[in-house]
Amino acid sequence: MSAITTPLPEIPGSSALPYKGRVGMACLIIAESAIFTIFVVAYLYYIGKSLTGPTPREVLETPIFFTVCLLSSSLTIHLASKLLDRGKRGAFLALWFLTIVLGALFMYGTAREWHRLIYEHGLTISTNLFGTTYYSLVGLHAAHVTVGLLMLTIVLLFGLEGRVGREQSARIDVLSMYWHFVDAVWVVVFTVVYVLGR
Repeated sequence: MSAITTPLPEIPGSSALPYKGRVGMACLIIAESAIFTIFVVAYLYYIGKSLTGPTPREVLETPIFFTVCLLSSSLTIHLASKLLDRGKRGAFLALWFLTIVLGALFMYGTAREWHRLIYEHGLTISTNLFGTTYYSLVGLHAAHVTVGLLMLTIVLLFGLEGRVGREQSARIDVLSMYWHFVDAVWVVVFTVVYVLGR
């Protein structure tokens, strides 16, 4: 006896499943958020518990300019994504490149700050609890920015070869999600380290 298969009727008003890349990135962001939460809680817990100096108040300078650069890059990547969706490849590439420049400026600011802390103030990851938690938290964020910049650069190179068009806009949106996450995390890190932690 053979089974007869009949297609299931369509349910009115039902929508398609979400793009799997977007779901995957959302899962990654949730997992990464948990990791960042652990580092933020550790930083807050150990504030003021270092037995030796230097302390945050003595050595930290608020990186306003570099923070503005990073947060501005969220706007440029959003606009770039919208332009690609409209088929404006030239404008997309220009704003995508600007996003990379802004992210690179932020990383330059982080490197400059670390150089100053290490060579002028002698603060390393093993100096005291502040050094350990500071470099762990800010370093974790810097690692995520670096990964993001590498991915953005790969997309730019493909774009310059003419291999990024409107048909890749869903993938570009997924990468934009990651970059927005990195920027949102910096708002938390900035608040914890440079506002509450001083």
